[in-house]
This record gives sequence, structure tokens and C-alpha cells, in this order.
Amino acid sequence: MKIVSWNVNGIRAIYKKDFTAWFKDENADIVCVQETKAGETQFPKDIKEINGYNFYCSSAEKKGYSGVAVWSKIKPDFVIASIENKVFDNEGRIIRLDFKDFIIFNVYFPNGGASQERLKYKMEFYDYLIKYLKQFKDKTVIICGDYNTAHFSIDLARPKENEKVSGFMPEEREKLDNLVSSGFIDTFRYFNKEPGNYTWWDYKTAARSRNIGWRIDHFFMSQHSVKRLKSADIKKSVSGSDHCPVSITVF
Repeated sequence: MKIVSWNVNGIRAIYKKDFTAWFKDENADIVCVQETKAGETQFPKDIKEINGYNFYCSSAEKKGYSGVAVWSKIKPDFVIASIENKVFDNEGRIIRLDFKDFIIFNVYFPNGGASQERLKYKMEFYDYLIKYLKQFKDKTVIICGDYNTAHFSIDLARPKENEKVSGFMPEEREKLDNLVSSGFIDTFRYFNKEPGNYTWWDYKTAARSRNIGWRIDHFFMSQHSVKRLKSADIKKSVSGSDHCPVSITVF
């Protein structure tokens, strides 16, 4: 089973950049996207109704902001766009899908760069979600999405210059430490310990052409289920957004 995650930086924008062709070529079993910036009625009809897939989305109360969506070949047993906290649910940042033998959370974690208030919100979101996940400790849980955080120095091109920048601040990185301590593994690093593997590049500085990037899009998975993890990949050749897709294969 192949699961793909991608921050598309606007579903209507990516739609005009051959998203449908990419989607069909990818032929994943589950596709999760973040930062859709659209309500359900604003999704182009032909991508909401892709043959063979069940479609689900969650939108922010604020128009043109945040948002996540999922396409799945397998019909889930249960779907909810909530982590049972209105403070975090109203930004359309999460969809949970329960299947027979695993649970997947598609999450668009907050960006803390705009202000101290948003950094505080991001920290509280991480804390609440990690605590919320404890109820599923005996299940196989997969958490994919844009985490807006690079974990280690190897995960960005210029760590020294960004130690005080949101996305690589010590207090943000500590939240990923806490996720690991609570029983999750970084699926990409389970296979690949090499530098230079990034998932986001700044548009303004044309950073992608120079590979001056950050690895902030992740798949974390229950440690006790790691035997089910077959591979993890970063699809850096796929363009159309300031992020590229990431994927895992499980069985």
C-alpha cells in the first residue's frame, strides 16, 4: 500500500499545474494533501470525483486558509475532521481516517513564524495532538503532513543560520523529540541518514534550484508497527508547489 502526502500550497493553483495527471500517474492507495486553501465546494469537480477514490476534506472557518484533503481507494470505517478541541479544529488542519488495521492522521501543523502568538499556538497544537494520540497506543498509527518543523541539523541546508527561525527553534524541535518519545518513528530517517534531502524550498530566493531547503514534511509511524514499513521516499522531482510530495509504502 502506497500513501502519499503533499502540501500543495493551494488546491486550485496546483490543479492548473497538472495535478490530476500527477495524481493518476502516482496511482497511490491514499493521497493526503495540505494547505488546500479551499472549501469543499471550491474543489474542482474532476479532482473531487476521481474514479476509484473516496474523497474527504476539512476546511478552515477563515476562507482561503489552511485546509486538508484525502483521497483513498480503500473506504475507511470511520472519518472525522477533529481532534475534539474547537481551538484547533476550526482551522481545518486535520482529518483522521480509521481503517481495519491502521489509523492515518493527515495534519497541517501550524506555522509559528508570523508572531509570538502563532508560535504559542503551534506549540500548544503539538502538545495537544501528542497527548491525544496516546489513546491509540495499541493501534498502528500513521501521522503524515506538513509539520512545519525540521527535526535535526541534517534536515535543513543552513542549520546555524536558522536556529532562531521558526521551524528550527529548539522548542519546536523538542516537540518532535516528544513525538518520538511517545512511541513514533520518522519513517524517512528509518531508511535514509543522508543530508541534502529536503521537502520545502523558499520561492522568493529560488532556493530549489540550489537545493537550499528544509525537510519539514514527514510521515511518523507507531514504533511497534515498524515491521510493516517497507519504504519511505521524498519525491523531489515533482514540482508545482514550494513543497514536494513524500511517501511511504506499508504492508
